[in-house]
Amino acid sequence: MPARSEQPERTAEAAQPSFAEAFPVWLKIGLLSFGGPAGQIATMHREYVDERKWIDEQRYLHALNFCMLLPGPEAMQLATYVGWKQHGIRGGLASGLLFVLPGALVMLVLAALYAAFGKLPIAEAVFLGIKAAVLAVVVEALLRIARRGLKSNFDRLLAAAAFAAIFLLRIPYPLIVLAAVAIGFWRGRGAESARPAGTAPLDLATRPSARRTLTTALVWLMVWIGPLAGIALIFGRDHVLARLGWFFSKLAVVTFGGAYAVLAYMAQDVVSAYGWLTAGQMMDGLGLAETTPGPLILVTEFVGFLAAHQAGGASPYVMGVLGAIVAVWATFAPCFLWIFTGAPYVERLQAEPRLKAALAGVMAAVVGVIMNLTVWFALNVLFGRVGETAIGPARLYIPELATVSWPAVLLSALAFVLMFGLHRGMITTLGVCAGLALGWHYIG
Repeated sequence: MPARSEQPERTAEAAQPSFAEAFPVWLKIGLLSFGGPAGQIATMHREYVDERKWIDEQRYLHALNFCMLLPGPEAMQLATYVGWKQHGIRGGLASGLLFVLPGALVMLVLAALYAAFGKLPIAEAVFLGIKAAVLAVVVEALLRIARRGLKSNFDRLLAAAAFAAIFLLRIPYPLIVLAAVAIGFWRGRGAESARPAGTAPLDLATRPSARRTLTTALVWLMVWIGPLAGIALIFGRDHVLARLGWFFSKLAVVTFGGAYAVLAYMAQDVVSAYGWLTAGQMMDGLGLAETTPGPLILVTEFVGFLAAHQAGGASPYVMGVLGAIVAVWATFAPCFLWIFTGAPYVERLQAEPRLKAALAGVMAAVVGVIMNLTVWFALNVLFGRVGETAIGPARLYIPELATVSWPAVLLSALAFVLMFGLHRGMITTLGVCAGLALGWHYIG
C-alpha cells in the first residue's frame, strides 16, 4: 500500500516496544477504556507516559492537541496516533482497532439483549459501580494533565476561559480551538529568534511528501466510503442500512470536540427526523455507551442495531448486526483517514516554534474542555436528573437534589480513597466498586 512509506521517526528518548510487546498493552487499554475521553486519555497517559515511558510527556500532549483539533473521538485517534508512531500504519491500525473493538463487542451484545428483553437491571447495577469508580479516574486525569500542561498563570487563565466558554456560554468547540490557536500563535511571535541551538526550520527535504499525503488520503477515503457505497448499491439508497451509513458518515465530519458536542444533534435527528428510536430508547443507549468500555460515540452502534432490527423483517437480528457494523464503520473509519494523513505533519510541527506556541494555546484550551467533561460526567453519575437554568447569556447545569444516587456517591468516595489515599490501581478500583454495586443490587 503506498501509504506505508510514511513511517514515523524513532526517538531516542523513549524505548520503543516490539509489536508483540505493544499488542497486549493496546488490548488492555481497549478493555479498560471507561469514563469517556477524559478517563481514556488518563488511562493512556498512565500506560504510555508514566509506567512504560514509550512516549515522552511533551510528545503525548502535542499529539493530544492535534487529536482535539480533528473531528471524531479524540481518545481513539490518540490511541491510533501512538500506535502509528511506534509501528507505522500496522501499529496505528492495531492500536486504533483494539481501542474500539472490545467496547463495540460489548455494545453489540447489550444492544441485542436490549432488543430482546429491554433494560437489564443486573448490567445497570454493575455499570453503576464502574461509573462511580471512573469518576475518580477522570478527576485524576484532569489534575495530572492540568499540572503538566499548564506551565504559567496565562495558561491557567486560558484554560479557565475555555471552561467558562464551553460550560457556561455553550460556545462551539471549534471556535474555542481557533481562538486558542490565534492566542498561542500571537504569544509565540518572538519564538523564531529564540530557536534552540541545533534546530532549524522545516525545509523541503524534511517536509512530508505532498504526493504521499494525497495518496494516503485517497486510499483511506476509499476504505471509508467504498463499503458504504457498495451497501447502497446492493440494498438501494432508501434502505435503512444505506441511510445509516450516510447519516453516520455526515456525523463523522462534524463531531468536533468529541461525542459530547454532537450527542444532542444526533439524538434529535435519530428520534425526530428519522424515527429510528424513541426518546426513551435513545436515553437508554446513551446510558449504555457511558458505562461500557470504548468511546462514548459507540452509542451510534446501539442506534444502528435497533434501527436495522426494527426494520429487519424476517431476520431482525441479522439486520441488527449489519446495522451495528455499518454504524461502527461509518463512525470510526474516518479516524484512520485523519490520523494517517496528518500524523507525519505532527511529527514535523515541533520544529516550528510559533506553531508549537499555537498548539500550547490549544493545550490550555483542552484542559478547560476536559474540566467541562469532568463536571458533566460527575453530575450525570451522582444525580438521576440534571436540569438547566439561564442566567443572562450563561446556562448552568442544576442537578435535582432529590434524585441524588447515594450508592453512586458512596462508591465514588470509596474510589477516591482507593486511588488517591491507598494508591490502588484502576483495575482494582473498578473491580471493587463493580462488585459492591452488584451486591447492593441483590441486597436491595
